[in-house]
Amino acid sequence: MSAGMQSELLRRPRALARNTGIYLVTDAAQCGDRGVAAVAAAAVGVRTVQVREKHASAAEFYAQVLAVAHAVGDRALVLVDDRVDIYLAARAAGARVHGVHVGQSDLPAASVRSLVGPGAVVGLTANTPAHLDSVRDLAPGTVDYLGAGVIHPTSTKPDHPAPLGVDGFRSFASAAPVPCVAIGGIGLSDIRDLRAAGASGAAVVSAICTAADPRRSAEELVAAWES
Repeated sequence: MSAGMQSELLRRPRALARNTGIYLVTDAAQCGDRGVAAVAAAAVGVRTVQVREKHASAAEFYAQVLAVAHAVGDRALVLVDDRVDIYLAARAAGARVHGVHVGQSDLPAASVRSLVGPGAVVGLTANTPAHLDSVRDLAPGTVDYLGAGVIHPTSTKPDHPAPLGVDGFRSFASAAPVPCVAIGGIGLSDIRDLRAAGASGAAVVSAICTAADPRRSAEELVAAWES
């Protein structure tokens, strides 16, 4: 990350969240014995790391967020998936965490914004026209970006909606009132097409977490995005 981007990260994380580029979503099972924090640290060039944990206790998730924030340092945004309480606790502990990403079944986005304050990043999962209508009804600035997908079928979210594909994503993003990060089954070959389709970022899980060399995989994804 450039010095200028580091400055943006420290001063204006929400601005960076609207143009996130390659975005790592962690998965403890896929990271395996290497551990989530080590994989996140290896993903050089990734602008955002979302710490996602569906099965651990609150204490374990909190410890994982602290470890990732310490490992990533000032190189990327660190977001907490779903758990506003864990984000607030990590921030109170002095960790370099920048916000949360919530789904449609989590706390309402307006409530999340009131809890995390005006300086934190708030991302929201969305994949239907009704979701877009709900976002339009929110006060401006409530949500910074939408996580839109899935693009392709993915085992990391077995209950996912029908895949959008690149063309479906293009239509969705063009109608959205805020930037859209593409997510779901994304690999290296998708990156250029998704950026051309209007994505503000591309979120990946297995493309980095299961890679034999997470650093090299992250570098290849970033290079494809920047090209």
